[in-house]
Amino acid sequence: MPCFSRSTPTVRTAAYCLSALLSLSWALNVCAQSPANYPNKPIQVIAPSTAGGGFDLVGRVLGMKLSEQLGQQFVVENKPGSGTLVGTQTIAKAQADGYHILVGGLSNIALNMGLYKQPGYDPINDFIPLRLVVSHSYTLIGTKTLPANNLKDLLAYAKANPGKLNIGSSGPGSGQFILATLVRSLGNVDILQVPYKGAQPVYMDLISGRVDLFFDNSTTTRSYLEAGQVKGLAVSSKSRAPDAPGIPTLKETGAMDLEMETWFGWFVPAKTPAPIVEKLRAEIDKAMTQQEVRSKLQQGSGRILQMNTLETETFIKSEVLKWTQLLKQAGIVPE
Repeated sequence: MPCFSRSTPTVRTAAYCLSALLSLSWALNVCAQSPANYPNKPIQVIAPSTAGGGFDLVGRVLGMKLSEQLGQQFVVENKPGSGTLVGTQTIAKAQADGYHILVGGLSNIALNMGLYKQPGYDPINDFIPLRLVVSHSYTLIGTKTLPANNLKDLLAYAKANPGKLNIGSSGPGSGQFILATLVRSLGNVDILQVPYKGAQPVYMDLISGRVDLFFDNSTTTRSYLEAGQVKGLAVSSKSRAPDAPGIPTLKETGAMDLEMETWFGWFVPAKTPAPIVEKLRAEIDKAMTQQEVRSKLQQGSGRILQMNTLETETFIKSEVLKWTQLLKQAGIVPE
């Protein structure tokens, strides 16, 4: 009989030790993922854009507050690239352990689905939404010498003078670009779209009269409107902005049946343990009861969002479907 036909005490002992180590490893992993022990190390928060924008703001405001509440640092990392694709793909591929969080918004969760053939992630199946916390409208502004004071007159003028007007816009994945494109396509007008690398150069040319129009975040446009440097033609939200009640919505002008708000919130990779997901949701809800947090997120014209989990999931699915279809109707071909 071969000498290895029966397990020796040494082999049995080694097997027993291996089994015990595996069991211990499993137990430690389960313990580390339990709400009682989470978090026990710093948490990475990816803002898929450069510093200073909406993604960055939401990441840092919530990150600072949750660091206070949970006693661990929520470290915000700006990871721009290919619009918002690089940073978003990073979290889609990250370990689903609660230590990797994405700042998600209209741009990377919904618009990218209609802008790219292969974005590298599925916004519905690759992420779990924690909470959406704030949304901002866009305001269509024009130079002071623009021969129109509202959207209806603007479109009439553009049709009578094809190619005479131009509109500034940022990169292809931005709300500025999308709205500029929709004004041209849905308004059926010939307006030249001028690309810029950021909003500040657009304002310089708008004030000087080299650019006629710009659709920008309402918070940013407000100071220029109050200074009388530009004129406001319409806001993209469902309701008028509280701090600019004299500017009608796109729908109110009767010229365009369109609503658009850029919303932001936190997301984690799919398969993140449910107890950790619920703990993060509870901590965000707690943070959002603080007026200082709400004020920082609003920045004057923002709208605080208050939706439960089901409402959040339903809203996100509807936004992905809506914008994928609308961008297709506008003639935007995915890259």
